[in-house]
Formats: sequence, structure tokens, C-alpha cells
Amino acid sequence: MRHGVHGGAARAAARAIAAAAAGALVLVLAGCSGGGEEPTEIIASGTPVPEVSAPDPSGSPDGARVPSVGNPLTAMIATASSASVDVYDAPDGALQQTVDAEDVLTVPDQTPLTFLVDSQQGDWVKVHLPVRPNGMMGWIRAEDVDLISTDMRVEIALDRFELTVFKGAEEVLTSAIGVGRADRPTPGGTYYIRELLQQPDPGGVYGPYAYGLSGYSPVLESFNGGDAVIGIHGTNEPDSIGTLASSGCIRLPNEVISQLVTEVGLPLGAPVYISDADAVAT
Repeated sequence: MRHGVHGGAARAAARAIAAAAAGALVLVLAGCSGGGEEPTEIIASGTPVPEVSAPDPSGSPDGARVPSVGNPLTAMIATASSASVDVYDAPDGALQQTVDAEDVLTVPDQTPLTFLVDSQQGDWVKVHLPVRPNGMMGWIRAEDVDLISTDMRVEIALDRFELTVFKGAEEVLTSAIGVGRADRPTPGGTYYIRELLQQPDPGGVYGPYAYGLSGYSPVLESFNGGDAVIGIHGTNEPDSIGTLASSGCIRLPNEVISQLVTEVGLPLGAPVYISDADAVAT
């Protein structure tokens, strides 16, 4: 089963495309919309490498706005060294499940399997899992992953229709957003970026780019033939920004999602904190 963005689930396996997009793959995904648009083709491709570093002991920059929700200023990302990772219920505990890249990534041979770290205990790491139900965590062996630190994160306030990207305590990007309808809400909680997809037609349903998150729709089991994965992406309906419009995804103006990808840069595994406060129609 292949995944895309929920709107986001893949309806067909990835297939190779011509030399004009050498190394990329074309995917057929469902549009994240208030209705049931037909899926659009998107391309998974390389993006600028964001800065990833150890925590800065010098503290917050002078004059920086400190995030109000109290989320950590840094996070650890675990990148698997193989296409599957065994997950246990405790350090040295029983096998809970195995997470396979082909089950949770749209292009498993092009995208590394990543996790957001919750905590570490000796040779074991507790991580957030990109599986149902939302909020699932488990323990993996530290030897099975590479650990890095990032100070990049995304905070989403559903009740304010607002997305903010932070680098440590510094606010680097803020934008109005469109969110899930009342009957198909965007779920609150802690998630992370599992993949990034680039669309060949920037005027399509997703706009130019789509981030697939580790979370799923709380009400939809599937969407247009695939799993209902939550995402952050552009839109061909700019008037939907600031409204309850999607089937659960976060919509950004196309120029903002482009800036986020090409100028700001977010690493796979970067945390995405979505407030539990519900968005209200205006």
C-alpha cells in the first residue's frame, strides 16, 4: 500500500518518467479537497538541504518571539538505515510491529524512513510512528537509525487559521491557512514530516509542493482509494485560505509553500505541532 497526501493517499504505484525529470517518479495521488476531485500527478524530487544542527547553548536570539505554546525549541530525528524498522513496546521488550517504508511512503526507494524522537533510554529510542491510530509511539534500537538534531519546527493554530515555522525561538515564516471542514477536521496533536512531493503542474490541486505528515484523518479510513494521510500543501483555490475547506489537510497559498520549500527548508522528521483547539467557521 502506497501513501501520498490525504487528501493524500496514492492510488497507483510510482512509475519512472522521462529523462527530462531524471531520477524522479510520477505518482498519482488524491487531492486534499472539500469534495472528491480526481487525483493529480505529482513528482517526488530533491529539495535544498535544510540546516540541521545541535542545540545552540547560547540561547535565543535577542528580540526573538518565543513560541507561546511551549513546544521544545529543538527535536531529534531518527533516520532508518534500512527500509524497515522493528518497533518494540519497551526497551528489550516484545516486538510491537514492523514499520516498512513501502507501507508509509509514496516513493520508498527515493525517500528515507524517518521518525520524530520522543525520548532516548540507553541503546533504545522512543519515536512517534507514522501509523494509525494517531499518536502511536514505540521503541526502536538506536543502532537501527541515525540520530540528528534540528531546531526547525512547524506550529499550527487551527482556531486562528495560522501556520508558523520556527528556527529555535525565532519565527521565520507565518501564514494564514485553510483547514479541514467540520465533518472532516484536521486532527490536533504532535506529528512530523514524513515526505515531500513536488507537483509538475503548480496550478493543480496541491499547488507546487505537498508535505506528507505522519498523521491521518480522524474520520476517514481511506480517500480516493488510498489511506487518508494528512498533509501540508498549496492549493488552486486561494479563496479557501482562512476557511474550513479541506478534508483534513493544511492549505497554504502557493507562494508560501514555495517559500517554505525553496527558501526555509524543513528536514524530513521535523516536528509539526497542531493545536487541539478547533477551527471555527467565520
